[in-house]
Amino acid sequence: MGKEGAITIDSIKIDIMKKEDIDQVLLIEQASFSMPWSRNLFLSEFRSPGVSNLLVALTDEPIRRVVGFTIFWLVEDEMHILNLAVAPAFRRKGIARKLVIAAIKRAGRRGAKKAFLEVRTSNAAAQKLYSSLGFTGTSIRRDYYDEPIEDAVVMTLEEGALESLVRQT
Repeated sequence: MGKEGAITIDSIKIDIMKKEDIDQVLLIEQASFSMPWSRNLFLSEFRSPGVSNLLVALTDEPIRRVVGFTIFWLVEDEMHILNLAVAPAFRRKGIARKLVIAAIKRAGRRGAKKAFLEVRTSNAAAQKLYSSLGFTGTSIRRDYYDEPIEDAVVMTLEEGALESLVRQT
């Protein structure tokens, strides 16, 4: 890495999460959320490979260094993004966008027609990211989040927008 830990988006590879990645994923999770997922919750996602999909963003270093991750479910023709986080030192470099696009492409190729997610009403950066990919706010879930208690915006990526992202190279 260069000065100030500078990276380019091209140096990031998206891969399937492995159980060996959990320690690194947990550090990112704990740095990102007031109510982080537990190790057991992450491990439980590995037990439903037909539904649960776990992706990681890796640097091009010789060792496997996780700098971000996303988890989504694919149920019938619906994708639900459950979790997305990037290590603090690697934020605002396009990694979250790259993870979401990779996840949507994977889900779309496996039959997803729509995508859904919830995001804190105060998380303007995440809402901006999702909106830039074609998601729209469709409803509010009152008191959805704890610590602090906060509403969630339900965001939806409709069929045409999802298909458009899947077709992109």
